[in-house]
Amino acid sequence: MPADPVGGAGEAVDLLAVGPDRSAGSDRSAGSIGVAGSAGSVSVGSVGSVGSVGSVGSVGSVGDTRRSGAARLVLFLLAVAVLAGSVAVAVRIGTADVGWTGLGRVLGARLGLDVDPLPPLMDSLVWDLRLPRVLMAALVGASLAVCGTVLQAVTRNALADPYLLGVSSGASTGAVTVVVLGVGASALGVTGGALVGALLSFALLLLLLRRSGLDSVRIVLTGVVVGQLFTALTSLVLMASADADTTRAVTHWLLGSMAPARWNTVVVCAIVTPLGLAVAWLCSTALDGLSFGTDTAASLGIGVRHTRALLLVVTAVLTAVAVATVGAIGFVGLIVPHGVRFLVGPLHRVLLPCAALAGAVFLVWTDALARVAFAPREVPVGVITALLGVPLFLLVLRRRGEL
Repeated sequence: MPADPVGGAGEAVDLLAVGPDRSAGSDRSAGSIGVAGSAGSVSVGSVGSVGSVGSVGSVGSVGDTRRSGAARLVLFLLAVAVLAGSVAVAVRIGTADVGWTGLGRVLGARLGLDVDPLPPLMDSLVWDLRLPRVLMAALVGASLAVCGTVLQAVTRNALADPYLLGVSSGASTGAVTVVVLGVGASALGVTGGALVGALLSFALLLLLLRRSGLDSVRIVLTGVVVGQLFTALTSLVLMASADADTTRAVTHWLLGSMAPARWNTVVVCAIVTPLGLAVAWLCSTALDGLSFGTDTAASLGIGVRHTRALLLVVTAVLTAVAVATVGAIGFVGLIVPHGVRFLVGPLHRVLLPCAALAGAVFLVWTDALARVAFAPREVPVGVITALLGVPLFLLVLRRRGEL
């Protein structure tokens, strides 16, 4: 697929930075946006009709979305620095605090430097348990944040999120089926099962919405129905297993936990996550157009059907890999994009990488909280994200006048 799916309209879509109105059934392509000539220039015809409170482009006040490139670059570099610092702190803290010197000794010894290594037990604690776990949290957080950002643009719905739309539940069903029934229960097999489940849940969701459209409340309610269906199927699959230990382990994993993270699964996520982000970023201009509706996107030269299908597959793959490795973690794709969009504006070429960084930081700290808040017991990270995500979900509904 070409790097700019919109073609000559790429620069013109920058004018859409004021943020589209995604309220139910509204397509402003005729009233608020005019496409001029073959150059694909876009003029905003009615500023008052766009950027409405509660839209995907504007949760709360839009503020000054036209931030300078220098300010965005500074914000991006700051986010990178915050992520690096967060990873370092999260690896250090825990029931056994290795200290900065100990952390440096572990990393130095692994890199072949002339340092005094830590005792084998402490070295294994840092290198084999904590570091893969923290890196996995960063990668999964980035994946889920990108998924939420893409889904909110493709569906023109501020509440779109892999968890709320039932995609995570579908991926969980596929992964659990592979694990419990032993159908190729390897890391690759579990990921493949999760991908099949995610695609099936996506297909069912779109099938149920084919006539009703993408009304904000309806899509969430339909997503809840799809999610409950696949949750029930997961329970049936678990009932088919007579192994109580497997059932207990899978049930805990379904709540979302970074504990199973190991270097082999980190490598898989480290390959898939950047690739998914890259594909989404190459489609950033198309996402800007899709945010205003299919008619507007088509008028800008976007191949709506193929672009939307590609983006949904990318979202399914990212969700499947995340679920296959750490279980279903909800609300990251809802919380992070809204906060980042408020800071950097709705243009997806800026929003996507910033959302990925913010999602990584968010889940690293959420997982750290899950590890240390009730030590020595560990709370599933999915429980923490749900406690944080539900209030924001209600706030978005309230601001849209739907609660």
